[in-house]
Amino acid sequence: MKKKFLIVASNYYKDLTKNLINGSLKKFNNIKKDITIIKVPGTFEIPVVISKNLNRYDGFIALGCVIKGKTPHFDFICNATFVSLSNLSTESKKPIGNGIITALNMSQAKKRSHLKGKEAANAVLEVIKNG
Repeated sequence: MKKKFLIVASNYYKDLTKNLINGSLKKFNNIKKDITIIKVPGTFEIPVVISKNLNRYDGFIALGCVIKGKTPHFDFICNATFVSLSNLSTESKKPIGNGIITALNMSQAKKRSHLKGKEAANAVLEVIKNG
């Protein structure tokens, strides 16, 4: 049976987003699947897009990056986004792979962007397979 997946990616850091999406797509290479990608302005918008699409897909991958600055904005955005994703996943009983990088600087984010998308896709596929 062909599964349907939605990747929702924050396009705030375009180069990082490209790496995250490519990593996710590589994980799906030998699987019968239908994948849709929706880009949003920032990570805060990811949960609402997933929420609007819960009944249309079997699994979701949230991709993005938040880099810590000098204000508490980082903490508020990360907390709100991660709690929302967790609640959506448990309430809908559908897997949401969290591929949102939280980094202290751009160097850390770049390094992590090459693996984080793949890890998020892997998590979704494992939950569907074993769930």
